[in-house]
Amino acid sequence: MEGGGGSVVRKRKSEKPYKGIRMRKWGKWVAEIREPNKRTRIWLGSYTTPKAAARAYDIAVYLLRGPSAKLNFPEFKPVDLSVVGGGASDLSAEAIRLKAVEVGSRVDAMETANGQCLSRSRVDPVSDNQLDLNQIPKPEPDTQC
Repeated sequence: MEGGGGSVVRKRKSEKPYKGIRMRKWGKWVAEIREPNKRTRIWLGSYTTPKAAARAYDIAVYLLRGPSAKLNFPEFKPVDLSVVGGGASDLSAEAIRLKAVEVGSRVDAMETANGQCLSRSRVDPVSDNQLDLNQIPKPEPDTQC
């Protein structure tokens, strides 16, 4: 009996590759985070890829906990909180949710837009240009793949 429970735990860990996300029965990845000192949660959206949900979680946890936050992708840590959010004065749950959804949606679009380009971004998440999802994207040449 003991062996059966262990396999369930291992299976769950493999289904949850990043912190703060989970997979719905129908295959979508969702992210949410608990507000500090409250029982309520901030819904961060539903995404096609686990990476997009994890990036949405990263933005939210960074806005809530600051530079000491444990991120799924520490290489994408924002340098300045004012770049990510509306500044320290605008850290409402809704503002955090909106910024997380914005970043998660951009990552989701990039991950699902062109299947051939995905392999490069998965192998080398930190490119020479240090892609910043907190900024408005610029068009890139088609020769990237």
